[in-house]
Amino acid sequence: MKLAVDGGTPVRTDPWPSWPPPLSDAQRKLVTEVLESGLWGATQGTRCAELAEEFARRSGVPYGVTVANATLGLFAALRGLGVGPGDEVIVPAYTFVASATSVLLAGAVPVIVDVDPGDLHLSARAVEAAITGRTAAVMPVHLAGSPVDMDPLTAVAARHGLKVVEDAAQAHGAAYRGRPVGGLGDAGVFSFQASKAMTAGEGGVIVCADQAVHGAVWSACNLGRRLGGAWYGHPEVGWNLRMTDIQAALLLPWLDRLEKEIARREAFVAALDLGDLPVSVVPQPTGTTRDSRHLLMLRVEAPVEREFLLTAMAAEGVPLEGGYPPLGTMAALTGAGARAEPCPAAEEASRSVVWVRQQMLMDDPARASDVSRALAKVLAGRSAAR
Repeated sequence: MKLAVDGGTPVRTDPWPSWPPPLSDAQRKLVTEVLESGLWGATQGTRCAELAEEFARRSGVPYGVTVANATLGLFAALRGLGVGPGDEVIVPAYTFVASATSVLLAGAVPVIVDVDPGDLHLSARAVEAAITGRTAAVMPVHLAGSPVDMDPLTAVAARHGLKVVEDAAQAHGAAYRGRPVGGLGDAGVFSFQASKAMTAGEGGVIVCADQAVHGAVWSACNLGRRLGGAWYGHPEVGWNLRMTDIQAALLLPWLDRLEKEIARREAFVAALDLGDLPVSVVPQPTGTTRDSRHLLMLRVEAPVEREFLLTAMAAEGVPLEGGYPPLGTMAALTGAGARAEPCPAAEEASRSVVWVRQQMLMDDPARASDVSRALAKVLAGRSAAR
């Protein structure tokens, strides 16, 4: 069968579902109410506070603070936990760059360590090996909607007196051993950026269990003010990191449909039959109760050039993404002071792992075969061409 890149017929010509999904009636109604009220800012209206409270509750903790984006959320969480200049924060090598740049923004040093070669999440063994007298915190990342195996990491953190900041940017609704992510460490941060499972274009929320941490985080996001203090009193250094009530109005109704959307993505993944293809689904970490399936990570074990695979799959109507380069290979980070440990598992993932994007997982599960048929066609075509 002739590949589409060579003029053949694509496996799929239908478009994939759009992301974000069309505006719901509930979103339209609430956004209109906020717009017509004229109370658009977080300091004017009530919707940001409602979103923070409800998101915290669903994360199993009492406190939340909405922010302009999750990168600033990670920064504010670190600041609220007392992390700053002279400190080190351990981050995984296979993650988005913001996990490290948020640490730099706080004045601390990102220490980049390897991930588990199987599930590609932060390795507790690698964390323990990288701890120094300057280590102040560890940042597990719930990658692709899967929860990190948190118990070994929190045990290491407890032994060494480290803070734990969960980067849950991709993990809305995920659960670990029956507990929602975000509330498993000292603070958790979710993203509402355009690609995420809930989105207002941008935005984020920080959740935490400790009242003092909540106060410090809130202060960092509100120009150094104190909760209940004078409006023009600024006893701490802080920034304006706030979300708007218009964004919160887009997000609040989404909470009611999130479970259904997770179930739809899970159904698509369950329907994907890779048969005897040299391709496998990256396994879920130990302790996964619910995977929110922000992405589906596939490990390609065939000897195929990565760029050819991505180009050919896109031509077949099934576009895949190449995923993250290891953070330690980014000169901007190491040039800014980040320290990188050897990361062979992350380097291998950057060569062999590809992603099926969230909006594709929102399609009818009966169309999951489009992914496997395109992979079979491209891999067979490449093999025949050799």
